[in-house]
Amino acid sequence: MEALNCEEVSVREVNAVLRRLARGDEARLTHPGGRHNLAVGLATPVSVTIEGNGGYFVGGLCGASDGTGPDIVVHGFVGWSVGENLMGGSIRVCGSASESVGSSARGGLVSVEGHASLRAGISLKGGTLAIAGDAGAMTGFMAQAGTILIGGDAGHGLGDSIYEAVIYVGGSIASFGADAREEELTDDDVLEVKRLVACTGFDHIDPNRVRRVASARQLYHFTTDHHALY
Repeated sequence: MEALNCEEVSVREVNAVLRRLARGDEARLTHPGGRHNLAVGLATPVSVTIEGNGGYFVGGLCGASDGTGPDIVVHGFVGWSVGENLMGGSIRVCGSASESVGSSARGGLVSVEGHASLRAGISLKGGTLAIAGDAGAMTGFMAQAGTILIGGDAGHGLGDSIYEAVIYVGGSIASFGADAREEELTDDDVLEVKRLVACTGFDHIDPNRVRRVASARQLYHFTTDHHALY
């Protein structure tokens, strides 16, 4: 177990140590103090525990093209863009998260045990985002691929300009964004939500009662009939 006190070493030094870890190694970061860019750019399957609140971009740019990556757990809250551009592995936030959780993630899993702020899952490109609580406005904006699970309520503009991603919502939806619509829940959807519930431990979510939100596919090609929606 590699133990690092973030009050005694710089963020650059912390990340340098983490990148030198071998497959299967573990590291524990204490006194993070809301510092930005902790545990970024890790491609090796290692375990990193952050004991406290993290700042912006925790776990950003992690994972490899084969879908493997680190498993990061944050015992606290995080700032903007946790798990941005995640390629593989997992990030678990044991508190709430600020804006743009999992933005542009291409793989892996980002789970938030609390609530998520605005624009969660923006431009999602294949990753999975699971939020136990509520999600703010414009969640899933321009999400191109992947899955978003929201255990609580979703804010305004849900799924605005969504492409091939799918959003499951356990609570209410304030409003849909452009080209987003609710669709019938299928057996495959129920199985997928069951898998995510088992993976995240969010057992307050009933897979048979979530709402499925996906693209109406009216904005795939420009047309003057829909010019006001672009």
